[in-house]
Amino acid sequence: MQSYDDIVIGAGHNGLTAAAYLAQAGRRVLVLERSDHLGGATVSARPFPGMDARLSRYSYLVSLMPRQIITDLGLDITLIRRRYSSYTPLPGDPTRGLLVDTADDSATAASFHAATGSDSDFTAWQRFYGSMTTIAEGVFPTMLKPLLGAEEMASIAGGDHGAMDLWKQLTTRPAGEIIADTFADDTVRGIVATDGLIGTFADMHETSLRQNICLLYHLIGGGTGDWDVPVGGMGAVSGALAAAAVAAGAEIRTGVEVTDIDPETGRVAWRGGAAAADYILGACAPAVLDELLEEPLGTGPAPEGAQLKINLLLRRLPRLRDTATPPDVAFSGTFHIHEGFGALAQAYQDAARGQIPSLPPSEIYCHTLSDPSILGPELTGMHTLTLFGLHMPPGVFSRPGAKDEAVAATLAALDSVLAEPISDVIATDSTGAPCIEAKSPLELQESVGLPGGNIFHRPLQWPWAETAAEVGTWGVETRHPRLLIAGAGARRGGGVSGIPGHNAASAVLAL
Repeated sequence: MQSYDDIVIGAGHNGLTAAAYLAQAGRRVLVLERSDHLGGATVSARPFPGMDARLSRYSYLVSLMPRQIITDLGLDITLIRRRYSSYTPLPGDPTRGLLVDTADDSATAASFHAATGSDSDFTAWQRFYGSMTTIAEGVFPTMLKPLLGAEEMASIAGGDHGAMDLWKQLTTRPAGEIIADTFADDTVRGIVATDGLIGTFADMHETSLRQNICLLYHLIGGGTGDWDVPVGGMGAVSGALAAAAVAAGAEIRTGVEVTDIDPETGRVAWRGGAAAADYILGACAPAVLDELLEEPLGTGPAPEGAQLKINLLLRRLPRLRDTATPPDVAFSGTFHIHEGFGALAQAYQDAARGQIPSLPPSEIYCHTLSDPSILGPELTGMHTLTLFGLHMPPGVFSRPGAKDEAVAATLAALDSVLAEPISDVIATDSTGAPCIEAKSPLELQESVGLPGGNIFHRPLQWPWAETAAEVGTWGVETRHPRLLIAGAGARRGGGVSGIPGHNAASAVLAL
């Protein structure tokens, strides 16, 4: 049986990050991946026969990946900052919309006034996101360090009075209450609320505050909260990480499904082989690790995911009912569809009853407006659209044909804000079929190993130590000293970040 210093289970972006750091430190590293390719959910794929379009199939934007990781590992990655943060057609009158232009405050202020009829929500918007920027500037640099206690984190996050007040509210009150107290307009409230619901099936007023934690993670990336487009698609990110790991000496094997882990001896077995290591890093969901252990870690079952992912290839961008906003502007940021505050609450109630929401809320962005390199030369002028539907848990897909119904309802919701049906501009592949790919949470579970389709592996956790025993740890430790969590299920997990992989490697190297 071969011996290694470290065995990493899972070759998603976090497993590859951990492997690259450990191998660069001169350790013998083996990475085992169940599927026949690297990258996990961070991959690019050509889903449409005969069409040279490399879509970011599952994850699609980058916010939480620290520049330090890119620099440390010498990653050949280019991230493009989007000028327009979002565009939202007004639910009651989609001939008008709210456009947030990060490069022009006066234009954004005018858009707020036209959409809401007053200036008060834009003033509140500036104050809220100004405080969130202060929080992000304090919190984000701690993500690659040992865990701080709650009080120390609060002192770092609250750089001024406004930020401290928002921090106290965010960590104690449901985000729905905070948003309702801060903003008057339903559409504006909904734009803010969506960041608490990406991949999280929750009501904005839940006392568990899981929606608050999701909101925090979505607004602190890079210390700014910006969501950037990776040139070449998400596969460029995982590809660069794999190249760094291999260049440093890591051994990566695909098509290897681990069947057993013994954390006492460091033995990892798979069909047809086994190896041993000083440390085992689980860059997979904790629920997956539990299936491989004689005694489960006890992290509990992961909550189910709640998203419908739809990828489209278009002959051209569709025309909007809002003729004042060019489609290439509206779709270059996040395009919100039926995500008003009240609509989000109604969709949650529908889904909680096992029903497809009557007006499915979703958001779209167009990768090719920032990075046309993902299309082959014969597709010049075409565009991709990536749609992320909210409040779509596995339960709504239990009936035969439910997925087709959900896709049809979601595209109909999109049609309601367009001047032409989206079907009129969808390209067809070499077989004559429309270029539409849809993935439910159940399919994410099957294809990428996400329990219940949960993109965060388990409930997101506050990015600080919640017990005295955790202070000074890396948030990746388990009760087994030789077994670490290196994936999105770690504290400070979730998102395309590499943070759990970095922190698991750091825990090993510090021992």
